[in-house]
Amino acid sequence: MSLFQSPKYNLAISFIAGLLMVLSYAPFSLWPVAWLCLLIFIRQIHTATGNQAWWRGFSFGLGWFAAGISWVHVSIEQFGGMPLVASLLLMLLLCAYLAIFPGLAARITVGFRNLSLFNNHYLLLLPLIWFATEFLRARLLTGFPWLSLGYSQIDSPFISLVPVVGETLLSSLLLLGCVALFYLIVGQKRILNASLLAGLIIATLLATIPTWVTVSDKPVAIAMVQGNIEQSLRWDKDREDIIIKQYIADTKELYQNHDIIIWPEAAIPRVEPLAQPYLQQVDALAGEHNAALITGIISFEVDTRSFFNSLIVLGNKNGDSGQGDYYFRNANRYNKHHLLPIGEFVPFQAVMKKIAPLFDLPMSSFQRGDYVQTNLVADGFNIAPLICFEVAFAQQTAANVDNSTDLLLTVSNDAWFGDSHGPHQHLDIARMRAIEFGRPMLRATNNGITAVIDHNGDIAASIPQFVQTTLSTDVFLTQGETPFSQWGYLIERILVSLIFAFLLITVFFTKLRDRLNRA
Repeated sequence: MSLFQSPKYNLAISFIAGLLMVLSYAPFSLWPVAWLCLLIFIRQIHTATGNQAWWRGFSFGLGWFAAGISWVHVSIEQFGGMPLVASLLLMLLLCAYLAIFPGLAARITVGFRNLSLFNNHYLLLLPLIWFATEFLRARLLTGFPWLSLGYSQIDSPFISLVPVVGETLLSSLLLLGCVALFYLIVGQKRILNASLLAGLIIATLLATIPTWVTVSDKPVAIAMVQGNIEQSLRWDKDREDIIIKQYIADTKELYQNHDIIIWPEAAIPRVEPLAQPYLQQVDALAGEHNAALITGIISFEVDTRSFFNSLIVLGNKNGDSGQGDYYFRNANRYNKHHLLPIGEFVPFQAVMKKIAPLFDLPMSSFQRGDYVQTNLVADGFNIAPLICFEVAFAQQTAANVDNSTDLLLTVSNDAWFGDSHGPHQHLDIARMRAIEFGRPMLRATNNGITAVIDHNGDIAASIPQFVQTTLSTDVFLTQGETPFSQWGYLIERILVSLIFAFLLITVFFTKLRDRLNRA
């Protein structure tokens, strides 16, 4: 057996191709690398048996996520209270779980090789099967759609397709382009695959022509406060008042010249009922200047005795009252729906919290808000909010955005992840949502990257990480809807239903044919 036929060699090549995928994402953003790595991945499964395809796909996924979400280990190591070996093992388990999905996609695709209908071009099924497995990855065990392939193309020409098809379908189109290119390289069905590749390029060019939304010429004055509070101090009871007063002081000069001011996720480190004196003070100041202030806070539902990771609006709600419109338990709030496992809720809590500090972090017993909630209203503007990694869930965003939505807002605290590439990836995900829905995106964070993103996904303004400062800028609203915001999520659900139906029907008739042949 030659080296190139060795199982270990092929697993290593698959793993390295997965590792290199990280270079196509922020902060590196070398989008052609994704094409190269996917070509290697496709070649690896093309030469594999069914079981080999599974292991090569799994190995590719293991490398992909080991490098791509290595920033998760920063929070586990620094705040998890676990030995290094245990924290690395936990990361390995997480990456292994995520690697199951590309492994499944590879195995299922190769399973069609022996069917006469597909045997000469079975790899063209890979984009559809990948779409289905990524659909599952975004939903199973609360879902984790991070590092979806489409994000690697956010600075490529193919981004023009996103207002039409969305990021998830862009991932499949990327794979389709790679499969067509692979078949051209190996000399199979050249006319068909050249046509597919040309079609993708032509569609990309045509998608640049329409203007899906119109931009208003009246700006909205926005300010965002980046507190840069150290994670180890955020929930220190002795520093609660110091932190709140810091935010108030940093905001003092902003009310007069801004329509909307934003503090980041859980900026107020005190439960809402106990923070009323501060909240009423800010509410009055903002209302007096016909401004609104949106802040992250831990809210408390008295009736159910439940805690929520929330956003509330202080100051002026409708833009004309000249006074603060906030009161405790009012409806102009957003409760986070997609909670972060371990960080915001702990499965089998009574047992898990005894194992390690990682499972007993401050504020790790939240309840989830409703999937669909009304937009926040701040100074007369309708704002669709997302907290932390909720911004990675395009389907949740779609459920909460309509034609009346003026702005998208995501708040986060990325201090958990230090100076890693996690916050840069997080920013690109926010950029993708802005492109999909044709709306400006405001991103307010504790320690960066705080930024304003326009409807094209371009960063209109930002401030450096790890600095206590404010960002002030004008934001121009848009009117109209992109095709994706109108029907993209519906098409996604229809498509994934058709894919699963196709797979089930194909398996059924294949088994039926085999039985008839044996009879």
